[in-house]
Amino acid sequence: MILHESQVVGKGATSHSLTITLSRLLFFILTNSTSTFPESFADMDFLGASYAAVVAAGGIIGYVKAGRSTVSMVMGLLFGSVSGFGAYQMGQDPKNYGVLLLSSGVLAGVMGYRAINSGKFMPGGLVATLSLLMVLRLAPRLMN
Repeated sequence: MILHESQVVGKGATSHSLTITLSRLLFFILTNSTSTFPESFADMDFLGASYAAVVAAGGIIGYVKAGRSTVSMVMGLLFGSVSGFGAYQMGQDPKNYGVLLLSSGVLAGVMGYRAINSGKFMPGGLVATLSLLMVLRLAPRLMN
């Protein structure tokens, strides 16, 4: 299947539409679907999709800035895709928060550990902070 530019970005793309588009593309890649590319993910959890796009973009930036660090790229795209899938699940049913909670919890722990060990806020501290915020957003749902 070939995706046309208008299907991926479209005319007059804003940062919101680009974030949603990146998340949709990551979800499509994750599911390895042979069906047609979904037209609308309007019910996708916006904050979860934004978080997923930031994580995936961070992996790509890590690859470029860290001297072609393949691990940064693979892990960023992997966790970004899983988080994007979790955001999609939450958009379909708000009770399906487990995937997003688990992926953000793992990233909060791993990247927090890396930030403490390196003594630097970037990039580990930033990802850990965003991930912790996502965990704090989703964790209260465990009580219900």
